[in-house]
Amino acid sequence: MRGRRIPIALPNTGALSRRRHTLYIRSAIIVFILFAFLQFHVINYDSNESGPADTANYSTAAILQMVPPVFHKYLTSKTRNGTQVQNGTHTGPGDSAQRAANISEILRMINRYNELQTILNEDIFGPLQNDSVIIVVQVHKRITYLRHLIVSLAQARDISRTLLVFSHDHFDDDINDLVQSIDFCKVMQIFYPFSIQTHPNEFPGADPGDCPRDIKKEQALLRKCNNALHPDLYGHYREAKFTQTKHHWWWKANRVFDQLETTKYHTGLVVFLEEDHYVAEDFLYILELMQLKSNELCPKCNILSLGTYLKTFNYYTYNKKVEVTPWISSKHNMGMAFNRSTWHEITRCARHFCEYDDYNWDWSLQHVSQQCLKQKLHVMVVKGPRVFHIGECGVHHKKSNCESNQVISKVQQVLRVARRSRQLYPKSISLTVASVIKKTKLRKGNGGWGDQRDHQLCFNMTLIGR
Repeated sequence: MRGRRIPIALPNTGALSRRRHTLYIRSAIIVFILFAFLQFHVINYDSNESGPADTANYSTAAILQMVPPVFHKYLTSKTRNGTQVQNGTHTGPGDSAQRAANISEILRMINRYNELQTILNEDIFGPLQNDSVIIVVQVHKRITYLRHLIVSLAQARDISRTLLVFSHDHFDDDINDLVQSIDFCKVMQIFYPFSIQTHPNEFPGADPGDCPRDIKKEQALLRKCNNALHPDLYGHYREAKFTQTKHHWWWKANRVFDQLETTKYHTGLVVFLEEDHYVAEDFLYILELMQLKSNELCPKCNILSLGTYLKTFNYYTYNKKVEVTPWISSKHNMGMAFNRSTWHEITRCARHFCEYDDYNWDWSLQHVSQQCLKQKLHVMVVKGPRVFHIGECGVHHKKSNCESNQVISKVQQVLRVARRSRQLYPKSISLTVASVIKKTKLRKGNGGWGDQRDHQLCFNMTLIGR
């Protein structure tokens, strides 16, 4: 007869505790890996956050390695005889008679270019289609930035179907050679005919008889300088180098939509870029998705925006997200696109644009939206940017390193990470919930635009060719 079994407690060896401990560790490791994976896609390209030790990684050679060899030709500097190149600007000796002769020749060339309206590479890529994308680049004289913009455009999918229009306010042989070497799409050059370069001693340049910026109005009236009666809202008189940008933007938009022969029947989008922008390879692909989905996601949107000024963003989360919001000049002026119908609504408000006392074109456009348009400007903006700002030097900013290798390299790395992790070319886009936006207050302009000669010149640009 067997005895009854009596259960005996096993001694506590710690095995169960160790198993639990191991499980916790494994769980923590998995969470850490997932977190690290997500952080991998959180990109920061703010050059100001990097210390001196990082700059060694941003050499010109390192940047060149990230560009396909076939496009190295756009980054190669070719200095002409007798010309000194410094930070993309040209200086050289010469007496006043020589300068006058040069200005006369430049004006002749500008008029010739604008009259001919030549489209390069049209024999290769065919004529512009009515619904094709037109890309308009505003160019001053920062050739280093322009080289990198062209390299980024060259790598964009479907770029061969576009018309690339370069609008210049400075005639420069090296820049012209660079633009005319482009072989990946149709190219046109247009030249702003009222530049400081061609009017150095008369309006719209700096006339010697104009009032100094900081002179008091009472003193200006006693001196009887040209614009004594019209300081800006802060009591300052015009500075030609600041007024030119707004004039140029307004002129080129009028020129492209209403004065060029090739765009006469164009109904597609026009994308506005600047020489210190850089585009992702799928920017046209994303733009097409946004256009196709705009009626569904935002019927009232009349502007599409491909850029952002955020320094940190998450492609993993936002690669296919868009947001809908009222258009704000300081947030949505980069890589913006709209069509002819939106433009004609804007030109009906030309006086609001041209007489608003602010030398910035984007602030003036926001004034138009708030004060004149029946339907205010609304924008669909992509959360994962496809247009980047690489400029460190310009009208408002002066730094010691105007080549900005650091920013350019970081943008290249951003896009390489996005490409390798398959965050570009999403199959669809979706609307993310926009943050609560406070009602935009009417803002006081920045001034710099009190001179009635600027008002009239600007408004006359709207009338030419109509």
